[in-house]
Amino acid sequence: MAAASAIQYIPRIPRASLSLRPIDNEQSKMVTTMKLGDQNPHLVNKVSRRLLLQLIGLSPVSLDVYPLLAVQKPEMKEPDVIRTLKLPSGVRIQDIVEGEGPEAHEGNSVEVNYVCRRSNGYFVHSTVDQFSGESTPVVLPLNDNEIIEGLKEVLVGMKVGGKRRALIPPSLGYINENLEPIPDEFGPRRSLLSHANEPLIFEVQLLKVL
Repeated sequence: MAAASAIQYIPRIPRASLSLRPIDNEQSKMVTTMKLGDQNPHLVNKVSRRLLLQLIGLSPVSLDVYPLLAVQKPEMKEPDVIRTLKLPSGVRIQDIVEGEGPEAHEGNSVEVNYVCRRSNGYFVHSTVDQFSGESTPVVLPLNDNEIIEGLKEVLVGMKVGGKRRALIPPSLGYINENLEPIPDEFGPRRSLLSHANEPLIFEVQLLKVL
């Protein structure tokens, strides 16, 4: 009994407030609205909407006068589409920039810059230095048995100033070590020929038709 009576006389400790900040007028209105909502839920919808707009700095009137403030749609720009052309041989070509100069034909010689990559994007060789940006263009004959067949198909029909990207299958690539374009230096030459049995991506820019 003594233990029970002791428990009865333990004073109650008031609960700590969830908010340490004083309740301002807007908060008191929201609390009052919540209490009124138990009796009239339609009143809550009207008043709470008005209070919410006031808290964010708008009013129902401003939404009618300035509807653009209510809904703002971001500007959407359609991305540029680069179409891919698949030739009967299996070469896939993308025209990045269309040239405006003379057109290259089979039998011509052309001066070009190019970048060669593996199909997974890894760099193999280029006539443009990756660090300085300096270029050493090469002259390629558009004849059979002198240039890899796939690249010849890419260059024929191009106009000076044009730029194309192409995926060349190995059967139309470096089927022997004497085909152009191939670097003179041993290291880059060995690197290029080591990937001769896989598809290669060439990005080529036509500078001149000779």
